[in-house]
Amino acid sequence: VHGTKQVYQNPWIAVTEHPVTRPDGQPGLYGVVNFANLAMAILPVFDDGTIMMVGQHRFPQDRYSWEIPEGGGPLSEDPLASARRELKEETGLTAGNWQEILRMDLSNSVTDEAAIGYLATGLAQGEAEPEGTEDLQTRRISFRAALEDVSSGAISDALTVAMLLRAYYMAVEGELDPALAKAMLGR
Repeated sequence: VHGTKQVYQNPWIAVTEHPVTRPDGQPGLYGVVNFANLAMAILPVFDDGTIMMVGQHRFPQDRYSWEIPEGGGPLSEDPLASARRELKEETGLTAGNWQEILRMDLSNSVTDEAAIGYLATGLAQGEAEPEGTEDLQTRRISFRAALEDVSSGAISDALTVAMLLRAYYMAVEGELDPALAKAMLGR
């Protein structure tokens, strides 16, 4: 690495360029998108095995997307506090129980964006408080139906896919409360 130059910045991201010598000895250039926030994903699971999904138009792909509640939290903030806020903002839900179930890098070839995911249970419904940039819909569906949507490609959001598959694994492998796992799996 022969240097670092920031070429763009806004409140959410910065782009830096790094002139390098590649492994083959030739000159190269890496561009990295740096994120100001930690990505949050929350899988809210009701006692009956249903989950809450959030629908919204995603500007970068210019299409509508059904996802679990997601958002970002400042890197300086407690991740659980960020997750609690995102769940309330997007769905109106509050949760009595929180369990971290996932940490992942979202696109480690070009970004430093990291994510953390929580399973939220003991849910109570309140009023949603979406941000001014959000036009959201919510729907409550069975966990199995969400898995089928992942399998068919109807759900393609990376965090939603990862969280649903992680929760499925936990349910099958006995890492969740047996009654909750049974409800989620429809058994």
